[in-house]
Amino acid sequence: MRYASITDRLADLGSGRWALHATARRMKAEGQPIIELTIGEPDLPPHEDLLAECSRAMYAGRTRYSNGRGEPAVLKALIAKYSKRRPGVSEKNFLCFPGTQSALYAVMMGLAEAGDGVLVGDPLYATYEGVIASTGAHLIPVPLRPEHRFHMQAEDLERAVTPEARVLLLNTPHNPTGAVLTGQEIAAIGAICKKHDLWIVCDEVYEQLIFGDAFASPFDMPELAERTIVVSSISKSHAAPGFRSGWAAGPEEFCEKLLPVSETMLFGVQPFISDMTALALSRPFETAGIMRDNYSRRAEIVQKTLAGSNLLKPMMPEGGMFVVVDVTATGLGGADYAWELLRKEQVAVMPGSSFGHQAAGFIRISLTVPDDVLEEAVRRMANLAGRLAAMPAEERAHLGA
Repeated sequence: MRYASITDRLADLGSGRWALHATARRMKAEGQPIIELTIGEPDLPPHEDLLAECSRAMYAGRTRYSNGRGEPAVLKALIAKYSKRRPGVSEKNFLCFPGTQSALYAVMMGLAEAGDGVLVGDPLYATYEGVIASTGAHLIPVPLRPEHRFHMQAEDLERAVTPEARVLLLNTPHNPTGAVLTGQEIAAIGAICKKHDLWIVCDEVYEQLIFGDAFASPFDMPELAERTIVVSSISKSHAAPGFRSGWAAGPEEFCEKLLPVSETMLFGVQPFISDMTALALSRPFETAGIMRDNYSRRAEIVQKTLAGSNLLKPMMPEGGMFVVVDVTATGLGGADYAWELLRKEQVAVMPGSSFGHQAAGFIRISLTVPDDVLEEAVRRMANLAGRLAAMPAEERAHLGA
């Protein structure tokens, strides 16, 4: 039988990236005491008022079809949120989607196609490569270097641009590294995008989980307004990943052109979840603040627990819910170390290779477990690292994935 070419383009870009996570889940279901530090799933529930609103809306009959752009209450809330960042936005600057992932997929389908190139920092979130490949475009990696705290450098972007480049996909705060771009860095990056007439798609799902300085975005810069599209959701900010509620914000013309694409994909999001989203965006909730404090403190626990190790080197994040750790001094790459950690120490982390070539020597640790559990997991990581370093090289060669 024949299949569309997209199935071949995505053949190795789906669940295979999460094979270790899936294996850990199976082991846990079988009764093994796995410490799971793989995916970015907040360890807080959504605020009770949000759950109550979602339930109220369902019982009030908000279970019918929506429209392609989004429910009026959500659009009103988005206008209020983003007009604080850039005056003059209207409902014509927004499209609602079931989560950031579908928003990003639709946005990229509207910007790129076969023969085009999409620039993206490497390391990168694991689904980006598949989203780009879906369009027929090819990924153009821009190295994010540890010596620059994984912040994209304008000169690296300039060197990476090719005649086929059409889009720059940014992510700040960054997954997996936790890097947060400054306004000055974004302005320099934006100048390169203007020079080469590139769209900027900025994934800002961790916007409210910054540990230090204020959030900066190309969306807020007037000189970049005509070329910037933001994708985001309530998944991280309000600890509601399972509700799948997100949006795209961009130029009016872009949203008008993308609306038929969105309507062809799904024609609207769930009204009862939209009512919950409108409430989430319309008033302050303490959820993000609690998570910020928790994740910042837990990142420091990782750093403190590994302070005496010369084998595991954590890179302290500036936001988000992860820490990446350089494991190359153990004699193994990130993937082999992660699989060995799962088998020998019953700790599940993500191999850095799931996030691109630049992260191959790293693992990613999720900070979404209690402090004492995280500390125990990191001690086990250090114990494994010590055993690996003491092992003959020929023996290490047979370990891992």
